[in-house]
Amino acid sequence: MPTTNGDVAVLAEDLRRSFGAVEAVRSVDLAVRAGEIYGFLGPNGAGKSTCVRMLCTLLAPSGGRAAVGGFDVVRDVEAVRLRIGVALQDAALDAKLTGRELLGVQGRLYGMSRKQIAARIESFGDLVDVAALDRRIGTYSGGMRRRLDLAAALMHDPRILFLDEPTTGLDPVSRMRVWEEVRRMNREDGMTIFLTTQYLEEADALADRVGIIDGGRIVAEGTPDELKRRIGVDVIVARVEGDPAAAATVVESLDGIASVAVHGDELDIATADGAAAVGRVAVALAAAGLHASQLTLRRPTLDDVFLEVTGERLS
Repeated sequence: MPTTNGDVAVLAEDLRRSFGAVEAVRSVDLAVRAGEIYGFLGPNGAGKSTCVRMLCTLLAPSGGRAAVGGFDVVRDVEAVRLRIGVALQDAALDAKLTGRELLGVQGRLYGMSRKQIAARIESFGDLVDVAALDRRIGTYSGGMRRRLDLAAALMHDPRILFLDEPTTGLDPVSRMRVWEEVRRMNREDGMTIFLTTQYLEEADALADRVGIIDGGRIVAEGTPDELKRRIGVDVIVARVEGDPAAAATVVESLDGIASVAVHGDELDIATADGAAAVGRVAVALAAAGLHASQLTLRRPTLDDVFLEVTGERLS
């Protein structure tokens, strides 16, 4: 029986997972609305893959609860799996099969007829090269393999799609084709998409909301614009010759500075009015005997948000 409100496609409450003494996921709460693209970001080891595996019924939680498509991921495993598509980062594709054979096997696993399978494969013309589906998968490029894996996840027309770093390692053209298909599925089919990615620009371009996980907990969540606004309207990037920590102390003492983060020999300075502050930053550094070899004013990005809430950049 469904366990959640129909407006919520993916729900986690106090979700936890331990491996021995290691707490990989600690008390994660999230609610992804039906028809939403939710971007899930985190540094390596933050717990995002463990979360996704629990939500996809591939790993049992140690505590808390989760429901996907209205069904509990522990009690209603089959019901959840019927409603989701999953394209994990490491695609397990049999190189000896043709692409058409692989999609046919996937369709039959979900009880589709030959006619339904053929029609579904033809509908993937914008995602994969249908003419290439009669070649063995071993001859495919990395981009074609990734798009074929996505097509396999979509064979049974799921209402919720989990994508784990879907464009990692793809060339720019293949990446854009995947982006376009993700947007189309969400816009035209109303599909809910849970997207983990290592590309911040991908989350910025695709996600309605973003959750950032660090140390097994969600440390920030909101629309990309909301998250950017939390660190200030503008960012001044100052490359300093000398002691960056001393330079940060000087800049922090100025009026109108929201925060200063040190990254190597650079300072990321958040301020409400960058145009007014950039001159004062240069003068203050010079007065302290610190030379700024470069001062750049730009709008904040998700990378700035990520650095603020996790203390590191997402590489």
